[in-house]
Amino acid sequence: MRQTIALASLLLVAACAGKPERPAPQTPAPPAAQAPAAPTPAPSPPLPARAGDVGVARAELPALPHAAAALTAFRRSCPALLRREDLSGLTTAADWQPACIAAANVTPGAEAAFFQQYFTAISVAGGDGFATGYYEPEIAASRTRAPGYDVPIYRRPPDLIDVPLGDFATSLKGRTVRGRVAGNKLVPYATRADISAGALAGRGLEIAWAADPYEAFFLEIQGSGRLRLPDGEVLRIGYDGQNGRDYLAIGRLLIEQGRLERGKAGMAQILAWLRANPADAPAVLNANGSKIFFRILNGEGPIGALNVPVTPRVSVAADPAFIPLGAPLLVDTIFTRSGERFVALMVAQDTGGAIKGANRIDLFLGAGADAAATAGAQSSPARIILLIPTSAASRLIN
Repeated sequence: MRQTIALASLLLVAACAGKPERPAPQTPAPPAAQAPAAPTPAPSPPLPARAGDVGVARAELPALPHAAAALTAFRRSCPALLRREDLSGLTTAADWQPACIAAANVTPGAEAAFFQQYFTAISVAGGDGFATGYYEPEIAASRTRAPGYDVPIYRRPPDLIDVPLGDFATSLKGRTVRGRVAGNKLVPYATRADISAGALAGRGLEIAWAADPYEAFFLEIQGSGRLRLPDGEVLRIGYDGQNGRDYLAIGRLLIEQGRLERGKAGMAQILAWLRANPADAPAVLNANGSKIFFRILNGEGPIGALNVPVTPRVSVAADPAFIPLGAPLLVDTIFTRSGERFVALMVAQDTGGAIKGANRIDLFLGAGADAAATAGAQSSPARIILLIPTSAASRLIN
């Protein structure tokens, strides 16, 4: 199949490999005088650079609060660190081996000293960034279609194909296109609108049926969640693929259309608008052509991009082109909802379709109503110091 796919065609339909699709921070734009009848997704952004292309410098390493929790998360990340290729180009698998071996034997109280001994602090692109938040939602659903439960939650279709572009050119490592085979060609997969209209119906792909279409949409944005079944059972599901279509933040779209005010377009406001405008809501949802597919999870969760459970206020989603997945990082930001300053040593264990660029991070904030409210409001500048093994820093910084 790969011999029949032109690289130029792949680039035309390229979509970022990633998990959840949390929205990017809003940027100023004048509101439109009148909402268009059929919203058109914005063009795809250019392929991102890597960390070395935007500047790497040694940084001061201050105190490391919450080092014990970060060490637990780091230990979980080590198996992946020792086998994955670092797409940022900052480290190699061999660089992580001494720290991963030592991490198994750190005594309680010595966690901060461990990070200080085995790592060097650096900044990427100056270290100034932006932090949003995500959470694990819980929504009402049924394993079978029933009155009041008619929104399908789909598992990954067997004909969805992922093509790593790095197989064609080393400069495209970390980029993936997704589609389906038609004859001897790879063609784009069905859009959200196509799937909403029944493109996957009748194939037995439904994991469950949700009660609320808007909560089901935001479950996709978060990339994982819990389904609360009528008998009280809770079914945990996690990301298992994406249709390859571009992600569009509907909050930004509603601002541009003049339907929501800038600064008042968080998740709660978007949900309220959708419920108040049921006739217009489907077109707004379908403007985001991206569709997420799920799998049932057993055991701990939710599961991040390293295939290990993520931890509230310890795990972050980041762009692996700039921050190695599994790497510790010191985050200094503000919780928008409360105004509380948050400084913690965290670990990059996840990715996101909208989490792109140097120092763009998404804080995992847990499950429940409080986590949902905090994540939905989160939108704040952040200062980020990355910790990489000393051997890697010695190569990068003379």
